[in-house]
Amino acid sequence: MKTNEVFEKLWNQYSKKTPSAQKVKDLFEREGNTVFNDHIAIRTFNDPRVAIEVLAKPFIAMGYEPIGEYTFEAKKLYAKHFELKNDPTAPKIFISQLLVEEFSLKLQERVKAILDSLPNTAFEQEDLIVKGCLWDTPSFEIYQELQAESEYAAWMYVNGFCANHFTVDVNKLATFDSLEQVNEFLKTNGFKMNASGGEIKGTPDQLLEQSSILADVVPTSFKEGTKEITSCYYEFAYRYPKADGELFTGFIANSADKIFESTDMKLQSPK
Repeated sequence: MKTNEVFEKLWNQYSKKTPSAQKVKDLFEREGNTVFNDHIAIRTFNDPRVAIEVLAKPFIAMGYEPIGEYTFEAKKLYAKHFELKNDPTAPKIFISQLLVEEFSLKLQERVKAILDSLPNTAFEQEDLIVKGCLWDTPSFEIYQELQAESEYAAWMYVNGFCANHFTVDVNKLATFDSLEQVNEFLKTNGFKMNASGGEIKGTPDQLLEQSSILADVVPTSFKEGTKEITSCYYEFAYRYPKADGELFTGFIANSADKIFESTDMKLQSPK
């Protein structure tokens, strides 16, 4: 897939699953802003058939290179971020994977069974990153079973391969000077922020501040019927310059750890 085609497909899939994202983008544009994307995040399992290296292939083909590595001990995740060679303005790619072997044997067997239900050719598709849930219609019982151990695993089981979130580059917004202003604007327009670890994660000293709205809760088809669960969310990032004057392009593990929770069902208000 060509560069523009990959990002267009990812956005189209994501915005359908995340109606709030298009609404937020439209709000910014009506204020006189052009919305640029700081990074895209993708989730997966560390099974060699779908590990980071597999999902990164189309980006590597575009010229992206691995830049940073991150470990999330509490959530049992590992991640890498990629940047486009010779173009610091291009969206960064952040791919995380669940360290399946660090969970119970039951969860390990469940994830293996999910992936084993597909032929290997399914994982060799060039556009795997936009294929969504490739396996059979999920079972709500299995979703809850996975959720008891890992919200991330449960989310992957239902959503599959897609952009978990896009991220507004706040530095490039014309009518906002800070992430705090963005957050207040979003709340004024009825959006609920992820307050886990504070509405703003990170500090100027860390050279990166991040925030996000909570994931949309959307009707989802299960074998047992339709249930409302989280899909994806929109993130906002403000970056500060390093000593050399160039903007910091990496990520802060402690902040990302809290951003992950934007999809947690426990943060959603009771209906």
